[in-house]
Amino acid sequence: MPDPSSPSLTVAITGASGALGQALLRRFHDRGAQLIALCHGQAPLQLAGPDGQLIPLRQVHWQVGEEAALEPLLEQVDVLVINHGINVHGDCSAEATGRCLEVNALSAWRLLELFAGVAQRRQGARRAEVWVNTSEAEIQPAVSPLYEISKRLLGQLLSLRATELAPTLRLRRLVLGPFRSTLNPVGVMGADWVAGEILRQADWNCSLIIVTPNPLTFVLMPLATLSRWAYVSLLRRP
Repeated sequence: MPDPSSPSLTVAITGASGALGQALLRRFHDRGAQLIALCHGQAPLQLAGPDGQLIPLRQVHWQVGEEAALEPLLEQVDVLVINHGINVHGDCSAEATGRCLEVNALSAWRLLELFAGVAQRRQGARRAEVWVNTSEAEIQPAVSPLYEISKRLLGQLLSLRATELAPTLRLRRLVLGPFRSTLNPVGVMGADWVAGEILRQADWNCSLIIVTPNPLTFVLMPLATLSRWAYVSLLRRP
């Protein structure tokens, strides 16, 4: 992980107005990072630190499908956290299918490729990083068919692109269990605790970051990512 104590470290987070997005902003602020909150909503995002003072951050409004407009901004970013998503629960209509795939998978993939292009043009020794929140819905039921399908698609896309992007862009996959948020108000983990665990594992230099109370995920997720990597490596063509 780039040195979080460096005042020049800039972190941008999508889904910044959600529970995990806000918790990550607070955690990165505690480490002295400069913050960019990428939000869909227009409402001002105001976060207070432990001392009650407002946390300085730059809030940027963006929309799914308009990822290319963020390219000039991403040139200033060291760590991009792709964290936005929706959960349509039991809605399996054609409209819900398109919306879920677009927001949860395709938008994240476009941001990944956009940031990879920016990272190739970076100068200096610091390698850019992208952290992608896929959730354990990649391999576990989430009581939401479209959420599971879209997250599995995103996971497959990450595995497909990981090796090629590795020389210029550090990719970390966030596999998170159920935490309390607007999408999941009955989650068993607190978002702030999850954010702390994410950064702790990043400090350990983990590329696969798993935070969940489900022990099966710690076994199945590494096996899944390893098997995908082997399969893609076997079939990859120049």
